[in-house]
Amino acid sequence: MHRRTFLGLVATSAASMAFAQESSPSSVFLRATEIADFESAKNRLNQVSRHVGFGNFNIINFDLVLHYARNVSKIGAFTPSELALLEKLFYDATEPYGFFGQRTCESLTATIVEREVYKVPRSGHYLFQGEALHAFERLQKDVGPTLILTSGVRSVAKQMSLFLDKISACEGNISLAAKSIAPPGHSYHSIGDFDVGKQGFGYLNFTEEFAKTEEFLKLQELPYVRTRYVPGNPDGVWFEPWHIQIIKPMQT
Repeated sequence: MHRRTFLGLVATSAASMAFAQESSPSSVFLRATEIADFESAKNRLNQVSRHVGFGNFNIINFDLVLHYARNVSKIGAFTPSELALLEKLFYDATEPYGFFGQRTCESLTATIVEREVYKVPRSGHYLFQGEALHAFERLQKDVGPTLILTSGVRSVAKQMSLFLDKISACEGNISLAAKSIAPPGHSYHSIGDFDVGKQGFGYLNFTEEFAKTEEFLKLQELPYVRTRYVPGNPDGVWFEPWHIQIIKPMQT
């Protein structure tokens, strides 16, 4: 797609996002009775992440999270009410939030098999062996060495932690959070999608500024990948120019 077309999409998407950031009457918020459990569960997840390390937390399963919380005194076990809230956020339908993406994981305790993933050097992130890894390696050849991996495989626990952090940043507005972070159990990162960026671009890789880079424009010319969340996508997610979907089987 031509540069002018994509810059037009960026401008349109930015305007839509600014409008959408105002809470609508249909927005779903945390209940007042859930806030204390929400904050403590979020903090425990973040403490487990710090305890096991960023890279390991990307692929940790929920049972292991519970194990560390229960056995590391400075973290402390999740309470029954905290677990009930996390189960609710995982298993409840997401359509009331305005998120219409497919469920990609059926169980809160789903496990990522370590021999099925590969840790990309100097990234702290993992990719699934096979199609996803081959696609990324080919992207680095076709786009160039300045293309980097910014997020790969995410476990349910990792996605839950990201979602809770986003809800907190959105002041309890679950609907607004779901515009930029897929609810746990609905992330395509659990089935092969990954995020890319421009080396040295920092946080801007997770903004629409990435759509103005040469790396992004080169991605649009490749027949085997596409941007998962384009403006106006049916899932109800904001434009994510960094989010890669593989659309053509890779030759291994």
